[in-house]
Amino acid sequence: MEKTRGDSFSFITLPFKDDLFLRDFYINAPGRLRFGHLFQDLDALAGRVAAKHCKPAEPMNVTASIDRIYVTKKIDEIDKYNFLIVGFVTYTGNSSMEICIKGFAYEENLPENESIGPSIVEKDSKKCFLSANFTFVARNPATHKAHKINKLLPTSELEWIDFRRAESHNAAKKLRAKISSLDKVPPTADESKMIHSLYNSSKRLFSIPVNERPNNLFLMENTRLSATQVQQPQYRNRHGIIFGGYLLRQTFELAYCAAGAFSRSYPRFISLDNTTFKAPVPVGCVLSMNAEVCYTEHLHDENEDSTSAKVLSNLLKDYDTSANSLSTDTHEFLSVPGTMIQVKVDTKVRSLSDASSFTESGTFVYSFYVPRDVEGYDSPGYSSVIPQSYGEMMDYVQGRRRAYETAAYAQQLKYSGELD
Repeated sequence: MEKTRGDSFSFITLPFKDDLFLRDFYINAPGRLRFGHLFQDLDALAGRVAAKHCKPAEPMNVTASIDRIYVTKKIDEIDKYNFLIVGFVTYTGNSSMEICIKGFAYEENLPENESIGPSIVEKDSKKCFLSANFTFVARNPATHKAHKINKLLPTSELEWIDFRRAESHNAAKKLRAKISSLDKVPPTADESKMIHSLYNSSKRLFSIPVNERPNNLFLMENTRLSATQVQQPQYRNRHGIIFGGYLLRQTFELAYCAAGAFSRSYPRFISLDNTTFKAPVPVGCVLSMNAEVCYTEHLHDENEDSTSAKVLSNLLKDYDTSANSLSTDTHEFLSVPGTMIQVKVDTKVRSLSDASSFTESGTFVYSFYVPRDVEGYDSPGYSSVIPQSYGEMMDYVQGRRRAYETAAYAQQLKYSGELD
């Protein structure tokens, strides 16, 4: 059976401007959007889209991976906006489907439900503040083997472009995993030079007496935070497994804590990078989460003269480069000088009855941005992380590669008109 984008199209509304009680549930300490709660909604909406596309069959649809969640515009005060989140299938394989999620922010009233359809993505592109891509796979509930799903039938030029883009992206992702994984292939020549520069920077840092070291430079091992919890049945899906949105929320909250402690300020969420759910998380298991700041980069003024920038020029001058550049659009995060902070959260599970056997369940990488000139008595300026061990160096190199991939994705959104 073939289905169109409109057959699976779904949406949810979050009228924060009009609903005080709803807003209070989603607001964070500085008055901005609490993304951890929104992630649960994104995953639930993607699950609804997947179920509608597979009808009349009812396979077990599970979140296989998240290619990207990217915030395209600043939303400083959620009490000024009503949100509309839409989702639809953009690509299908034999048993997998890619689901695109778009978030729109309206300062006025939300559109009438009857007028909300696939065309709103193009019509209200200027109001888009979030873009995400989820991959779901269908499994036979009895055998847990792959379940063949309905094919997607693009019906317009834009839908065909999205289909071909997803197809080429999936092929490139598989190829990149084979030929550029740091588990299989050593760093490039330029990356090896950077590693040597990082090594020299750590030596220079240790040559400074402890009480005289800059307070905006941190060793990677000193940025780590961890959390452990038993998974409760209130957060299970229809198949008795902890649903992916709840895991996103928990790992995001820990990453936010790590970025905040590192930068000594409230960080702004930018993106969740490619994430694969390696193993299911059953109800009653123990989930362990370990977060660390694995990469930082700085966006400077053209004529930079801040104190923290001078520290960087002395200690980190050989590798203080950036995949991103300052924007002239004040609605974007990167319109002011600051630090991009990448936090990696590794998760693993074990049963209560077996304390020795852990199973890796997934790695989540969140990117945050902290302006150089944050308010407060202890303004950190530019914050930097310095790796020491070879394993930390590999995390840093991988983080740098992800930063360039995210910058390329942002450029793609600009070309498509979603990021102006």
